[in-house]
Amino acid sequence: MAITFYSYPKCGTCRKAKKWLDEEGTSYEEIHLVEAPPSKNELEKMYKNSGLDIKKFFNTSGMKYRDLGLKDRLPAMSDEEKLELLATDGMLIKRPLTTDGKTVTVGFKEPEFEQHWKV
Repeated sequence: MAITFYSYPKCGTCRKAKKWLDEEGTSYEEIHLVEAPPSKNELEKMYKNSGLDIKKFFNTSGMKYRDLGLKDRLPAMSDEEKLELLATDGMLIKRPLTTDGKTVTVGFKEPEFEQHWKV
């Protein structure tokens, strides 16, 4: 299974997730989330495959999220608009974002990684 691991090197949660993947011997392609964020189409596919609410894809604790006032703006936006917004700035995306094309995990929770990414 080819895993794509979108991360931000300065993110402590991303470093924990990467360490977990490395310790488990899980191979992955790491992509810098800010320098090369997923496209709107890629995000839409991940969103649909994840079964999660689209809000789970937003880094709600990030400064960019607060600066843009998204807490108040998101409820009035369509999913299409939310996906477009996410694709414009990797700092808006909750990280790490991990996928194999079918399964998607957002953030790092060890039990989820155990379930989905253990070799």
